[in-house]
Amino acid sequence: MHILVVNDDGPPSNQSSPYVHSLVKTLQAAGHVVSVVLPHTQRSWIGKAHIIGQTVKPTYFRPGTLHQDDGTTHSRPLPPGSKEQEEWVLVDGTPASCVQIGLYHYFHDRGPIDLVVSGPNFGRNSTAVFSLSSGTLGGALEAAVCKRRAIALSYAFFSKEKPGHPDSAHDPKIIAAASKLSSKLIEHLYDNWGNDVDLYTVNVPLVQGVDTRKVLWTHVLQNYWGNGSCFNEIEDEEGDAADEEQRIREGEGDEEVKEEENVTRHKHKHFKWAPRFVDVYKSVEEAGPGNDGWAVKEHYTSVSPLKANFMHAATQTSGEIELKLPFVNPPGIENLSLAKPDQKHFYALINYEDDYVQPLILEALKSQIPQGSYTLMSSISELPDPTSSFLQIGAYESLPFEHALSHPTTALTNAYIIRKALIRKHYLSTTARNWITKNPSSILSTNIKPSCDFELDYAEFLDDALVEAWELKESFTRNEGKEKEEREWWILKPGMSDRGQGIRLFSTEEELQSIFEEWEASRPDSDDEDEAEDNKVKTGDYIMTSHLRHFIAQPYIHPPLLLTPPSGGAPTKFHIRTYVLAVGSLKIYVYKPMLALFASKPYTPPWSTPISEDGTLDLSSHLTNTCLQTSSSSSPSSSNPKKTTLQPRNSLLLPPVPLPFHQRINLHPNLPHNSRDLYRSSKRHDDSFPDSP
Repeated sequence: MHILVVNDDGPPSNQSSPYVHSLVKTLQAAGHVVSVVLPHTQRSWIGKAHIIGQTVKPTYFRPGTLHQDDGTTHSRPLPPGSKEQEEWVLVDGTPASCVQIGLYHYFHDRGPIDLVVSGPNFGRNSTAVFSLSSGTLGGALEAAVCKRRAIALSYAFFSKEKPGHPDSAHDPKIIAAASKLSSKLIEHLYDNWGNDVDLYTVNVPLVQGVDTRKVLWTHVLQNYWGNGSCFNEIEDEEGDAADEEQRIREGEGDEEVKEEENVTRHKHKHFKWAPRFVDVYKSVEEAGPGNDGWAVKEHYTSVSPLKANFMHAATQTSGEIELKLPFVNPPGIENLSLAKPDQKHFYALINYEDDYVQPLILEALKSQIPQGSYTLMSSISELPDPTSSFLQIGAYESLPFEHALSHPTTALTNAYIIRKALIRKHYLSTTARNWITKNPSSILSTNIKPSCDFELDYAEFLDDALVEAWELKESFTRNEGKEKEEREWWILKPGMSDRGQGIRLFSTEEELQSIFEEWEASRPDSDDEDEAEDNKVKTGDYIMTSHLRHFIAQPYIHPPLLLTPPSGGAPTKFHIRTYVLAVGSLKIYVYKPMLALFASKPYTPPWSTPISEDGTLDLSSHLTNTCLQTSSSSSPSSSNPKKTTLQPRNSLLLPPVPLPFHQRINLHPNLPHNSRDLYRSSKRHDDSFPDSP
């Protein structure tokens, strides 16, 4: 994006402006176009001022070596056609003046400005006392009232003059880490801009490991000056603004409250600005955690969303912002190897076999890949050479895995050969069990219930099928003689079915036997497989054990985590649908916005499950699969499946799903780790799959 950088400290200077050059270089290295307009001299503590009657005159600064005061200032810009050299604009105005001039009078050849960054300021701009006078905040506010997104950025250092704190103000490594963090945070805020936010104020502490420490949402602490003046009386003399600002910084936290002497009225004197930092630090200590001053004191980066009126934005912000550094943007199709601008022509076979999805894929391909860089085919036989770059998006059964495995650098498909290890229940159960056995510390060992898998063709052979399912047999023994509500309950799932078909609850071997006998009794007389398939579709829940011979049984979790759906009503069972992008061999990207899918009826214990009109158990209070939530359900809202999007902020699961706070924190980080280990387990289970770190 095109970023305009302004500040209130002026051009690069180890004495008064040591950070702006580092940030600009870091933003440029991240691929951004950066334009710079700065005050020609120190303008701290000036707020969002404009100077009435002043004619603002520019000069032109050519940056030198990072952290070396060897940049040069010129009265005229480089002439057109001169060799490429970076050149910034300096103006004899305020930070707000820099914003106006940068937005409307320079850089038109670079395209529209997407974001204004004011800073990094030499020192913190936390709490209301500092913020209300800050030229750094003033520049961001000016951009905000010009209807541009703006971020005020300040680096809080811990001076050697303060006992117990190392001098971090001029450490090149710490400054580089702060600039790296700031660049990633700027990108994150821009990509996730709050609906009610005009600007953000960010304070980054200059401490070792700043780029690995927490980034927190905070509010600006409302504080006040204490008793006493922020001006010192001096003799009639003039001082250099940069020298005075340096002197003020060096005194942060060291001043003592002095009693004022009685003086004669109207004695001629001068007054020098000497802000009472001790008042600010005292207010932070008294306020406790949660505010921007506290976060900086604890060496955390603080982010506060604001309106352009010194009021907090209404958007909800709390907790930590997880940037997951080093930050890597999940690749879209435009970032895959076939889509690079300099990539050679490739061939594409799109045969998804779905009238709804097929045109969407073609449209996405057209919008993301330049026309003329690929040729659509109807068959892989049309590929001019086996080594030609080739993309196929289609149904799993139609994918040319042999070709893809033979040409891993030129062939790309939309599914892995290991796909069924993830989507078929009995395969997934076996894969996870093997992985946990070899990796007992895996998150899967606590997040996946152990399953018993078995094969069965006919109900009469159930006893033989359960010989190896010793966990199930032991549970049946423990359940003998117990009331239903005291038993261990299990859930039966056919390994190859989908849409919730064939799922049943049971607690005894007799109940399990009756499930299979029920299916056999409902089996059609005809042995014709097509007719049986038609009957399965008509009944919606018909299972032929002779066709679906693989089953798993899992301990049923009672009581599960229950939530009240957004539509209201009694507590209901739900599951979270997580969207995962898998790339290459093998990188996993988990999409943070997730979907909560609710059962169509309030939860009831398995032993209290009612009987439906057709004489079978009504499992609608247990199953959250939306395919089962049809208009025939008695739920008032069953005509529309109960869905709600989980909109995570700060890596938390937040409303509209009303999770308790501790569960918001613990649940979301586990989901990416679950996905990672599931893919990893299926990948390692298949020896033909290429290895990767």
